Amino acid sequence: MQKKFTPLLFLMSLGAGGLAISGFSFLNYTINHGEGLVYITQMLNLNSTFLELLFYRMAEIIMVVFTLIHFYLTIYLLRIYIPWLKSEEHKIIKNNPLENSSLVTPFISLIMTMNVFLAVIRYFIPAAAENLQVFMFSGFIVWLLLWLALMKIEISLLKISFSKSFDISKINFGWLLHPFALSMLTVTGMGIAALAQDYVLASTAMFLSLISGTMGLFLLTVKLITLFKSHITAPGLPEKQFLPSFLIIVPNITLFAISFFRFGHYLENKMHFEMGSYFIIVILISFAFEIWYMAFGITLLKDYFKKEMREEFHISQWGFICPFVAFSVLATFVHNLFIPSIYFSILIILVMLFTSILFFYLLNRHLKCVKNKKIKFECV
Repeated sequence: MQKKFTPLLFLMSLGAGGLAISGFSFLNYTINHGEGLVYITQMLNLNSTFLELLFYRMAEIIMVVFTLIHFYLTIYLLRIYIPWLKSEEHKIIKNNPLENSSLVTPFISLIMTMNVFLAVIRYFIPAAAENLQVFMFSGFIVWLLLWLALMKIEISLLKISFSKSFDISKINFGWLLHPFALSMLTVTGMGIAALAQDYVLASTAMFLSLISGTMGLFLLTVKLITLFKSHITAPGLPEKQFLPSFLIIVPNITLFAISFFRFGHYLENKMHFEMGSYFIIVILISFAFEIWYMAFGITLLKDYFKKEMREEFHISQWGFICPFVAFSVLATFVHNLFIPSIYFSILIILVMLFTSILFFYLLNRHLKCVKNKKIKFECV
């Protein structure tokens, strides 16, 4: 059983935060609530059918449950992670280009925490929702600190990758945690740029987001080309503990798509550009890509789901939560822009429910591994 601490454990808190955000995204982009972000008071006077009201209550339950789980796991893991940063194991991982991508996982989760505050917590506190601009500057400062810290570590890790030799045939899709972290940083910054009324604050957030976003897009492109070339020439699939990372491309695409979407809102609101069909093009192309890639990835991992996932538990299996969360979140944008159908709403809710069940399934197996009470599967 794996006893050592690994930063990949933050995939748990990240997944919980993502599920909370998916509930908010469903309410925000499938309900006609006027301008701005949806909040709970607006839900009280809706003229909706029973089925629609049922969906709204389910989304709110998902928001509450997974927000609580996210905060609990974040605090619990930070108490272990902070002392671990001084350990010899941290130094070893940092200097290994094949493993150091895991070090950015805590940053992805912490940026998700910020999104949970700005979206979910704000949703349930009408006073905060109605006075969102009051919190913009403080939110920007928190984001700026995360931006500085993540950019510093990303450049440091990029330097290590360039200066140290390693066997490139051993790379895996977990390498995409780097652009994943940068895209999460970028989408949050672009959100501030799109929502903030103060021109200087919005423009500063936008420009800093472009820096992290272009770096993330560069790394995503280079790493994808390298990964597919490596996997196509390699005999068979990678080692089973790396297989869950195949789907990590999906959250990357979702976050960059929403970043471009919010950048368009910044250009409209602050620069008075006429973006027209730009929003539909960005979202639909991204969602179209995710549909075929999810189908490809699930087909590729069919045997893993049937056998290995039942017989073994890997920390990397927590990586299955984010792709389904990302898919459902981007689907809400498609609902808003292109397919405002109750049937599409049902599909989104089903994906959210499936992902919620998957989260608790993995949590149960994880806890069994920790307790090690005569489990019938291997924990690694």
